[in-house]
Amino acid sequence: MADEKPGKRIPTGRLARVGRLGALAGRIATNVVTQGAGQWMKGERPQLSSLLLTPGNITRIADQLATMRGAAMKVGQLISMDGGDFLPPELAEILARLREDAEPMPKAQLIEVLDNNWGKGWQDRLLYFSFAPVAAASIGQVHKAITMDGETLAIKVQYPGIKDSINADVDNVASLIRLSGLIPKDIALNTILEDAKIQLHQEAEYQREAEMLSRYAAYCDDSPLFVTPTVYPTLTTDTVLAMSYLNGDPIEHLQSEDQSVRNNVMSSLLRLFFQEVFDFRLLQSDPNLANYRYQKDTGKVVLLDFGATREIPASISDGYRTLLQAAYDNDAALMRTTALKLGLMLDTHSPRQQDAVVEMGLTACESVRVDSPYDFGKTDLMLRLHEMGMSLTYENNFWHVPPADALFIHRKLGGLFLLAKRLGAQVDMQEVASPWISTPDS
Repeated sequence: MADEKPGKRIPTGRLARVGRLGALAGRIATNVVTQGAGQWMKGERPQLSSLLLTPGNITRIADQLATMRGAAMKVGQLISMDGGDFLPPELAEILARLREDAEPMPKAQLIEVLDNNWGKGWQDRLLYFSFAPVAAASIGQVHKAITMDGETLAIKVQYPGIKDSINADVDNVASLIRLSGLIPKDIALNTILEDAKIQLHQEAEYQREAEMLSRYAAYCDDSPLFVTPTVYPTLTTDTVLAMSYLNGDPIEHLQSEDQSVRNNVMSSLLRLFFQEVFDFRLLQSDPNLANYRYQKDTGKVVLLDFGATREIPASISDGYRTLLQAAYDNDAALMRTTALKLGLMLDTHSPRQQDAVVEMGLTACESVRVDSPYDFGKTDLMLRLHEMGMSLTYENNFWHVPPADALFIHRKLGGLFLLAKRLGAQVDMQEVASPWISTPDS
């Protein structure tokens, strides 16, 4: 058995978790009063936001949320991805820190969780179990184990108390973030938070994740490009997921590979995205780079973490296929009618607002109109989209939040675009998208 890493015990009860946030708010309030009084003594008029978001308070907030894990940590991740373009730098710093790995559970708490799931004496039924996690994130942490018959497994253990605290954690953290007064009131934060609650409840159901993993794996069984873990059902429970352990390097290591290798891997990942939306109608919606590993010896990409897998309704799938065709044809009229049908914008939005949404959509898909490899490493597409998004929001007063399915599709595609840029990949997007678009020659 391997040595444990140091960790902080996770508060499991609702009162304990609320108390953590209450104590944090109290410490921040004390700092606000102390610093505010000092500024008044100097004849200065302090601003509440500047007192709340001092470097010390930023550290306190981020550390407390990371210690609580679960929804307290995940909601920060989701808000930072959905509203990051509109957040002030101070809040963006807090939320960005929550995208880092969390501290692991201490060994005693981990044993307690596994005793409750596997029964006491479980260690005697394994040849090896590493108490030091190989990964620790918002909902759970992953450990390596070897069965008596020599099979190496990855054991995903959910943090205790997470499932029962999701709704309260989301609400409490939202209140803490709103306390800053720096999030624009027009941002539909409640919509994002409700979507976060739904996703978190799904991610906390490990039997559901096992089912989604098995369904997704069936699509990849004969793939020469991708490999997925196999569920180990005898050790899988509602809060412990056992699956085969797959080796692989972090996907970022591809940066040192030849251009052709980077191009092929990125082309495969983008083609897989289209398959998810249009063929499988099953989307692994979390674009975290840790969910991809690269096996240099086999040339395959390991796909991990299916807790955030979503079923895509036929209407959404068909609508996005029409959007793809509109983008390829540079057909603004078709993109407008389809975006309205999908709820990406509303009839009540002004013609100017609708024009801006359509222009942004056509720009986002410019790569499919290029009849040669699109150089993600050199494009300024993400910068242009950011500027268009800021203009759409602040100049055109567009504060509409699309349906949840659309948000998750956009998040996944955005994550893939960022990975393509990091790898400096050159991808023939017309070739990648060709099975789902009609061309003059087809």
